[in-house]
Amino acid sequence: MAATLIDSKIFGDMFSDERMRRVWSDENRTAKYLDIERALAKVQGGLGLIPKEAADEIVKNCELSMIDWDRLKAKTEQIGYPIIAVVNQINANCRDRLGEYCHWGATTQDITDTATVLQMREGLALVGQDLADISAALADLAQRHRDTPIIGRSNLQQATPITFGYKMASILAGIERHRERLTQMLPRVLTGEFGGASGTLSSLKNGAMETQAALMKELGLAQPLISWHTVRDTIAEVGAFLGLVGGSLGKIAMDIKLMMQTEVAEVFEPFAPGRGSSSTMPQKRNPISCLYIHANVSVVRQHAAALMDAMVADHERSTGPWEIEWVVLPEIFCLMSGALKQTKFVLQGLEVDARRMRANMDVTHGLVMSEAVMMGLGPFLGREYAHDLVYDLCRQALEENRPLIDILEAHPEISRHVSRAQIEALFDPINHLGQAGVMVDRVLAARRMTHGTH
Repeated sequence: MAATLIDSKIFGDMFSDERMRRVWSDENRTAKYLDIERALAKVQGGLGLIPKEAADEIVKNCELSMIDWDRLKAKTEQIGYPIIAVVNQINANCRDRLGEYCHWGATTQDITDTATVLQMREGLALVGQDLADISAALADLAQRHRDTPIIGRSNLQQATPITFGYKMASILAGIERHRERLTQMLPRVLTGEFGGASGTLSSLKNGAMETQAALMKELGLAQPLISWHTVRDTIAEVGAFLGLVGGSLGKIAMDIKLMMQTEVAEVFEPFAPGRGSSSTMPQKRNPISCLYIHANVSVVRQHAAALMDAMVADHERSTGPWEIEWVVLPEIFCLMSGALKQTKFVLQGLEVDARRMRANMDVTHGLVMSEAVMMGLGPFLGREYAHDLVYDLCRQALEENRPLIDILEAHPEISRHVSRAQIEALFDPINHLGQAGVMVDRVLAARRMTHGTH
């Protein structure tokens, strides 16, 4: 019986992704335990630290199909950790007591932490692919709408014209930084653990460092310079990274929600019959994916903070902080997988209404072009005086509910210097997009240079 939304038969695929749930499942976690014990036996057999016959027998019995799940559950509840329970089953399946060499020189946390790193590797690979897909969708929107004017907004008020491509490219630049962070982070965080009781490998009198090096090579992980049983910055870094990614996805969801408002109606989530409908108001088209993105990334940020609490560990083996990671790390990955999936869905099918964007720029009857007018009059009147004059005329336009251009044309100080046609040119948003297009091109070019993509 599922008790969380992540594992819910109803909500599971809305709040998470099946691929990520498999990564953090009991089956995959236990498979990783077996992978590590298999690799350890193989390496130690090759180094002559355990009999070759024992290594072969252990390797043969490190199979997930041989795990008795009821016994594993009962033993884990008895002991408090699953590793000994897994090792007991491997040992029991081996002939002639050869299984006694399983887990030779290791401690529970070595296997648990290394399994977690292997799971993180799989999970981060999925995150990386999702980020690449989101990057591609944003790049497409930025390219297609490079010159599509839309009003910029400041404090939820209309500000100055930008382009929708600029808006998308700005977010794209942040996603590209996340992809760079992921690449830089992987060598640090994909480091295994094999240190024994207090991290010094005192249990192995011979071949300790050789075992550690060969084990990590076998697993495709970096060898630690020193044990990190209670130095948990790499785990917290992964959580912080995913929290940062979540913040960017939340930004996307926030803007799209606001732009879907009836009074704005500039973009919409992809349409599907009945999607976003109300039980009482048939006309409604509610944002749906954006709501799940917002909820998921909010929880991820809180969980990322919990991983930083887990860093405050006591001495060489901790009494509780470690288990915080067991609770929150799988949830961080699973919730982020849901947010990433929903973001891809939205961006890949985003409905963009360029005509509505242009119409919304006209609702103030030209007031949003006041900066352009002020700068245009500056050479004639001085910038400060032009600012104060245009400010007063904007107030007049609001009070009289008249187009600003008519008031400007009628003002003697202005008409003395500029014609109606010149004023109309100042009011055309296309003439006042600044370097939006150039900046879009720069972001797209940098992306192509980094990834070799179009």
